[in-house]
Amino acid sequence: MPPTNQTKPLIEFKGTTLPVVVITLRSLHPSEVAEAATALFGDDPFFDGDAAVLELSQAGETSSAKWQLLKEVLKTHGLHVIGVRGGSEELRQSAARAGLPTYAAAERSPRPMPVADGDAAASPPPAPAPPPEVAHPVAAEARPAAPVASPAGPSAAAPTMFVTRPLRSGQQLYARGGDLVVLAAVNSGAEVIADGSIHIYAPLHGRALAGASGAAEARIFCSRFDAQLVSVAGLYRTFDSGVPADLAGRPVQVRLAEVPGEATAKLVVEPLKTD
Repeated sequence: MPPTNQTKPLIEFKGTTLPVVVITLRSLHPSEVAEAATALFGDDPFFDGDAAVLELSQAGETSSAKWQLLKEVLKTHGLHVIGVRGGSEELRQSAARAGLPTYAAAERSPRPMPVADGDAAASPPPAPAPPPEVAHPVAAEARPAAPVASPAGPSAAAPTMFVTRPLRSGQQLYARGGDLVVLAAVNSGAEVIADGSIHIYAPLHGRALAGASGAAEARIFCSRFDAQLVSVAGLYRTFDSGVPADLAGRPVQVRLAEVPGEATAKLVVEPLKTD
């Protein structure tokens, strides 16, 4: 039987899901965004060059947005802004003039793809799933934000990270894709981050950020609470004036809770019942 010579097509289309961080902005003033981002992530890059889309539905009607400055602010934290979504038509047109296209907020229906000769029976690839969202507040205090969906992770969960040594000021640990268990003190100025939940069986004097990739079901558990900042899925609360007396030094859990009659979630910091 003579061999069949098939030339591969020069262009192939495949559906895929790429990691994209969606950042909800309630202000488009670069100085305010910079201040809030620094309060949440510190001065060092938190992300690893992740692509980001700016959610503008809560940004108001600021038509004179300085898009290039906003991109530079987020770039210092390791984010590469590739476009926008939501907001007014005026805002989207302003962003487009700055080279930031608009991305659809909802999943689009599958569209048949062209196939090469001889591949007519091939099924069209699935439409890309919408990217996971991470809503980042823009003020250094607890603020409500729309609940965010947990990103679709791999079939096998990442292993839990265990930490057995104290964390000093300036140190940072990130459990990417899984939970974090800390068996030593997190000192003031230190930071622990996890895409899943955080369990601290020791004093927490620094900062703890759970659900860093948007997992709204993530929680923080601490056996002795004296935190500077806690966050779940981007909603956070600072304790610049000290921890309330009913929480200080006690076992605590931090979680997101539904608010009856409202579409927003609430960050709850409450004593943990251990009996």
